[in-house]
Amino acid sequence: MNLYITVAFKGTIPNREEISAVMYFNPSQMSLASSAFQHAEALAGRYFRISPKAMSAHCYDVKTLAYLDQHEVNDRAFAHICKYRYDQGDQAGLEQGQHFYRICLQDNRILDAVNRASSFIKLNPLLLYIAAHELVHVIRFDGGHIDFDAPLAEKQREEEKVHEITRDMLRNLTNPELSLVLECFSNRYQIGDLYH
Repeated sequence: MNLYITVAFKGTIPNREEISAVMYFNPSQMSLASSAFQHAEALAGRYFRISPKAMSAHCYDVKTLAYLDQHEVNDRAFAHICKYRYDQGDQAGLEQGQHFYRICLQDNRILDAVNRASSFIKLNPLLLYIAAHELVHVIRFDGGHIDFDAPLAEKQREEEKVHEITRDMLRNLTNPELSLVLECFSNRYQIGDLYH
């Protein structure tokens, strides 16, 4: 499994004023995010008929807001993907020139959405949707279904396709809280500003 959820702060630990302005996942929420990605990876493998070994060939990691570099922070999405090329000494098991994806979770956006809609949107099912959605992107990028650097119009069509696949992948799970999240991401109630 390629899952690495980072809990450490990049640089210095934020002071009290910075923490009040930006919300970060707490240890319990970090654990939920890790579980969501593990579950989503298994679901994606089944959906795309990819063996666990083949699934592990998709090079990606997951970082939360506390550990993101500034260029990885996005105030318009719950998560987005950055693509990196490995060009220096092999310490991560990657060959020179090989790429990997970083799924950048935006804790503050996710927690704000849950806080604003807490009567019907819960963190765990939202994290599962986000994890599944981002893994569909990784699989489709690696499979050559779309170029990571495609023009905006193509990316927007791909985003709709990925939402459709994600809803289909999660549809058969029997969880009323997840059903509400799926409804929020349906064509009828598109949650805005999710393009990467």
